[in-house]
Formats: sequence, C-alpha cells, structure tokens
Amino acid sequence: MRSADSLASAVDMVRRTPPDVLLVDKAFGTQAVLQFIHEHNMSPTPPAVVVWGISITEPEMLRLLQGGVKGIVRKTSETSTLMACLRSVASGSNWMEETLFRESPRLERYPRSELTPREQQVLELVEQGMKNKEIAKELGIRPGTVKIHLKHIFEKTGVRGRYGLALSGMRGKGLLEMAHM
Repeated sequence: MRSADSLASAVDMVRRTPPDVLLVDKAFGTQAVLQFIHEHNMSPTPPAVVVWGISITEPEMLRLLQGGVKGIVRKTSETSTLMACLRSVASGSNWMEETLFRESPRLERYPRSELTPREQQVLELVEQGMKNKEIAKELGIRPGTVKIHLKHIFEKTGVRGRYGLALSGMRGKGLLEMAHM
C-alpha cells in the first residue's frame, strides 16, 4: 500500500507502478479528481478509482460515476465498509453506500414497468444526463411536457430529483452496487 499527498505525486506514483485500485480524497476537488481519472484512463491498464469524501452531493456522485469512478465511500464509514468497497471495486464492480443518498431510492417498490413508454423514454434520457430542454428537443415535445413526465416519474418511483433518478437507474441496470451499511 502506497500513498501520495497530491494528485501530481499520485500521477507519478501510478505511472511507475500502477495499482489495481486507487483511493482518492474528494478534498482535492471534484473537477481535479475527474481530470486525474481522465488522464489515467488513457493508460493501458488504468487503476479502478474509489473516491473517499466527507460530503458528496448527488450531482457530484453522478458526475464522478459518469467520469469513471468505480466506488464512492464516506470518510466516516466503518473500516469494514471501506474494505467492502475496495474488494468490490477490485473485483470489477461499481460500488457506493446507499446512505450517500439523501433519500433511499425506492425503485424496487415501483418497477419501471409501471411507467408509461414516454415516461421510460424521459427517464432514460435523464439517466444519460440530459437537461429538460435537450430531452424536449430529442423527443419532439415541449419542455413543460418533460416537467410533467418527470413529476409523474418522481411520484411513481418515490425518488426525488433527477440525480437520484440517474443514480437509481444505474443501480437498477446493475451498473452500481449499493451497500446497506
């Protein structure tokens, strides 16, 4: 196990001896972490990156996961939780604590099959990170209609907020393992 006190020294360390899993402190800043990951994804065998932070918002979680982060864990987590995250990521899975959500997603209670075909389309586009205007243009509908569809999706799923929908969608598709710790 090796450590570095800056992203620049981590870059040098990773270039010399690439690790399988790299634990990166979110305190370096979300944008700096994303840039670091982007640079390392260019190497032939990039390490799996786990972000470790005190406070991580849903928008940050989504950006990090879409940017290539494989795991997200809180600094206040038990050692067993951190180890579960590192083991899961080392085995090739994406992982995060469900407690990182402001509200636990309840998609199991309301399966996607209860959404109308149009609501499913809107949900898919939200999961891709599209904004309401982009969704409206893509589907040939008005932005106000997108808002109505989102309202129905929120009501049916019990998830609040587009970031929660996107993260729940990743989980529902098996792209993200969540631990109930």
